[in-house]
Amino acid sequence: MKNNKQYKSKKNVKRPTGQKSEPVEVKCIASDESGRGLIEYENKRISIPYLIEGEKALVRISKQGKHTNAKIVSIKEKSKNRVEPKCKYFYECGGCQLQHLSYEAQLSLKENYVRNLMKPFGKVQNIISMENPYDYRNKIHSAFASTRDREIVSGFYKEFSHEIIPIERCIIQDERADKILKTIRELVKSFKIKPYKEDYQEGFLRHVLIKTGFKSNQIMVVFVVSNKIFPSKNNFMKVLREKHPEISTIIMNINNKSTSVVLGNNEMVVYGKGVIEDTLCGFTFQISAKSFYQINPIQTEKLYNKAIEFANLKGNETVLDAYSGIGTISLIASKKASEVIGVEINRDAVQNAIKNARINKVNNVKFYQGDAGEFMMALANDKTHIDTVFMDPPRNGSDEKFLSSVASLKPKKIVYISCNPTTQARDLKYLTSRGYRVDKIQPVDMFPHTSHVECCVLLVKNK
Repeated sequence: MKNNKQYKSKKNVKRPTGQKSEPVEVKCIASDESGRGLIEYENKRISIPYLIEGEKALVRISKQGKHTNAKIVSIKEKSKNRVEPKCKYFYECGGCQLQHLSYEAQLSLKENYVRNLMKPFGKVQNIISMENPYDYRNKIHSAFASTRDREIVSGFYKEFSHEIIPIERCIIQDERADKILKTIRELVKSFKIKPYKEDYQEGFLRHVLIKTGFKSNQIMVVFVVSNKIFPSKNNFMKVLREKHPEISTIIMNINNKSTSVVLGNNEMVVYGKGVIEDTLCGFTFQISAKSFYQINPIQTEKLYNKAIEFANLKGNETVLDAYSGIGTISLIASKKASEVIGVEINRDAVQNAIKNARINKVNNVKFYQGDAGEFMMALANDKTHIDTVFMDPPRNGSDEKFLSSVASLKPKKIVYISCNPTTQARDLKYLTSRGYRVDKIQPVDMFPHTSHVECCVLLVKNK
């Protein structure tokens, strides 16, 4: 590499006296699930950030208690898949893990990861890639701080720390959001607004959340602040809107708690409707500050269309959408089903889903608030017939109560969408032991340049 100083350990390792080591030459034998390179050292496997399979490198290995860590000193033999990261913050930020890999190599890494996990269940289809793997994030959280020189900075927290990496331009998020953030930094300084200091629990501005509608071009700006008194609020917002007339709505979210949770419970609409809309798979969805909406709408359309294709609905089915959120999959499935039932534990999301059904004039969908597992068990006890279940759980997957409820309901098909194939494979093991077989497996690259991969699986009830 041209500049070995750009390799920075993401975790400051304190080495006990006498535990420092001279650099050793190693060869990377594989990659782990997060894209880090693996080496064999003293009968241990050690993962090293930014090292690529097949490369030879000088690394410095350190030990602290039972833990062994390593970081690159220099690359001796480069992989053909190594590229120069386009983002100058890559080795500090931690938001992306794979920018040092060519996009083709990233896809291969993710596809092989899914193939290895899904070996017991069947053939994995080729990963669905992204034509332009940049500028895809429609939502950002940016933390604010002031430097010792009293400059206002915004950006992301460095991994494993509360240190903010100042970011001018993030190449995986909507460029419009970066331009708005630049203006906000300038206004915060000129209006003498104090960023929040977490250690001292003082100051005003904590975060700025920006959501963009890729098809509607509507933009929401949310100021996460420590109290309701926004200094010179009217003038501040007037200047912001004059410089960025593309902003559709502005919200103040009050978070006065000492917490790592970004959004507080109370919010005030400063300008506009307090919501934006966007279109996905031909349906219009209303998006609030707190509602969940997929980060990458371009790939989400591909993922959801694949899920609907897997379900192969004929028009006479009763469909259950567990973890229904704001109703995205429910409404998309409604075009090809007789009846759709959505269940979601988050009350606000259910209200959003009901509104979204009304906006799209969909009459064959009903949404319920409650625990999906308990809801399905009640349906099974009532002998309610369900033909197809869509499930899209959080990263930790589903618990046994939920999976048992699905099995008790005995749908003909289960379409399982997951943002974590590891927990998905665990859940598939349970479902295949309860009378189902895996029929199709489709990975989708939802988050290019990161180690994350989405996977859609079709399970069919054994006859």
